[in-house]
Amino acid sequence: MSDVNSTATSSSGGSSIRRSSRTRSRKKKKNQLPIGIALLVLIVAFGIYLGTRNEQLVLFWVTGLAFGYILQRARFCFTAAMRDPFLTGGTNLSKAVLLAFAITSIGFLAIKYGAHAQGLPIPGQAYIVPVSLATAIGAFMFGIGMVISGGCASGTLMRVGEGFTMQLLSLFFFVVGSLWGAYDFGWWKLNVILKGKAVFLPDLFGWLGAIIIQLLIIALLWIAADKWANRKKQEA
Repeated sequence: MSDVNSTATSSSGGSSIRRSSRTRSRKKKKNQLPIGIALLVLIVAFGIYLGTRNEQLVLFWVTGLAFGYILQRARFCFTAAMRDPFLTGGTNLSKAVLLAFAITSIGFLAIKYGAHAQGLPIPGQAYIVPVSLATAIGAFMFGIGMVISGGCASGTLMRVGEGFTMQLLSLFFFVVGSLWGAYDFGWWKLNVILKGKAVFLPDLFGWLGAIIIQLLIIALLWIAADKWANRKKQEA
């Protein structure tokens, strides 16, 4: 009986020691409200300063802040949309990207067709560039790079804002690579890019046919992503 009591006593004593040590190890969280208020004041003050220089800069400032906030809260990242199906089997973000593509496709069709119907220059045609093997190689290299670095351009900027120090390294080389690419872009454009053929779907299938084909491809990718996720759940 005494052995049982001593065991219970030692057990309760051990648990109390663990609880006390766990309590001591908890650090009191700092009140971040003053920091948030100070940051908000700085954001507003900088926005007012930009307004004195150029009104458009205020719009860019507010839009950039809103876009960054949405990215951070939604955890929206194109890298994760391409990576997660293979690493975790999750396709929710992949389907969100496909939905965004579908919505923007309809929106851009309305803008472009509206200008075409009125006989005006179609906006954005300068961004229709030749597609060739170089496009596939560049996409493959960029895909590998953004998975290794843990983020694309938007994801890297978002995580730098969150305080991820490793992303600072990715951001540094992102800037270096962009500057290097811009410096050599003329050579690449003349000797590689222009060797391909530009493709504008309305020229091939008409405006209605182009949007139907694009939405059909997006729908097929959505179905494939959904089936992939269900398959991974069954395997788990």
